Amino acid sequence: MSSSRVFVGRLAGRGVFDPAGERIGKLRDVLVVYRAQTAPRVVGLIVEIPGKRRVFVPIGRVTSMSSGQIIMTGLINVRRFEQRGGETRILAEMIGQEVRLTEGDVKARIEDAAIDRLKSGEWVVSQLFVRLPKPSAPFAKGDSRTVRWSDVQRQSDGTAPHSAELLIQTLVDLKPADLAEALLELPIGRMGTVIAELADDRVADALEEMTESDQLALLALLPRDRAADVLDHMEADDAADLISALPAAQGEQLLELMEPEEAEDVRRLLEYDADTAGGLMSPSPIVLSAESSVAEGLAMIRRSEVPVAMASAVYVTHPPYETPTGEYLGMAHFQHMLRVPPHERLSALLDTEVEAVPVHASTAEVARRLASYDMVALPVVDHSGQLVGVVTVDDVLDHLLPDDWRHADDESGSAQ
Repeated sequence: MSSSRVFVGRLAGRGVFDPAGERIGKLRDVLVVYRAQTAPRVVGLIVEIPGKRRVFVPIGRVTSMSSGQIIMTGLINVRRFEQRGGETRILAEMIGQEVRLTEGDVKARIEDAAIDRLKSGEWVVSQLFVRLPKPSAPFAKGDSRTVRWSDVQRQSDGTAPHSAELLIQTLVDLKPADLAEALLELPIGRMGTVIAELADDRVADALEEMTESDQLALLALLPRDRAADVLDHMEADDAADLISALPAAQGEQLLELMEPEEAEDVRRLLEYDADTAGGLMSPSPIVLSAESSVAEGLAMIRRSEVPVAMASAVYVTHPPYETPTGEYLGMAHFQHMLRVPPHERLSALLDTEVEAVPVHASTAEVARRLASYDMVALPVVDHSGQLVGVVTVDDVLDHLLPDDWRHADDESGSAQ
């Protein structure tokens, strides 16, 4: 084996360093261009640098590449990576493709690709690790082998099955915002393949981190039943915002397909204008009775699915204890609960000085109250004093910040 040969699947997520050993970032993909008669040429690496920005590093800057780490030299351009026509990403697009082996004229699927540096200094895709189907079960786990690039014929019409298994493995550890960005970087066809294999809750996580236009584009790739399942996993306020951006008939169809309880929460939010407390709030705060203990309150806060801002307090009301509740009585702050015995009743901890926000209060009023009280979440009540939801500081920020705030980073400067 060539001393410079390395399989790209083993490079994913590996560190990229400068000659002094300082970490620059980590590898997210390898970019190649196809050629008519010879192996694809490697043009560069896609590297994630601090700030979760993905940048392009020309292959000429790479001095050493192994399955353990990548060494490069010189300055890098920190402008966000944008894929150009004719370029192909190995992990995102090449791996998972169906090809045909010239020997025996049989189909196989690419599971990894090796890149190699030639004597000329050029890097190329030299070998493929492929898996053959079992005769009785197409593309079940069959025999595997390593073949030269010259030993395969590539399917070029884009109609062949295209597995996203390896690519999804590189996405599983990403936080929702990073997952959203990784999906949006994919060509539209490849994005459809990936989200078809991603779990509903992960697609929901990514949707919540996208702009409205990107949300609509992704939702268009999903069958209606799947779209409804994904909406079921979204926070009700985010799902309501997305449905309100759809044509009325399409939005109503999705609501009919959603789980009744989830759809009910969304329908209730759709009754309010988007720039009011009702339009911003989440309808699922932690609600308990005045006789509940601090231990019960802390147990509710500990649940992993409770967002951080929502876990800052529990809200005490008269029955019923699901929104819209009975009369709102007050809130018990998480930090206060930590300072008293577990058996203490919540009624003894109520903060009644923080006024609840009227459901029709403007976004500006909600922001003013959050700042005045130095709070991360505030209760929202209707005209009868019933608790109908909680609005959090991140709800307000998402509304006040420009649509492209996630990508409005500084494009100037350079990194080593």
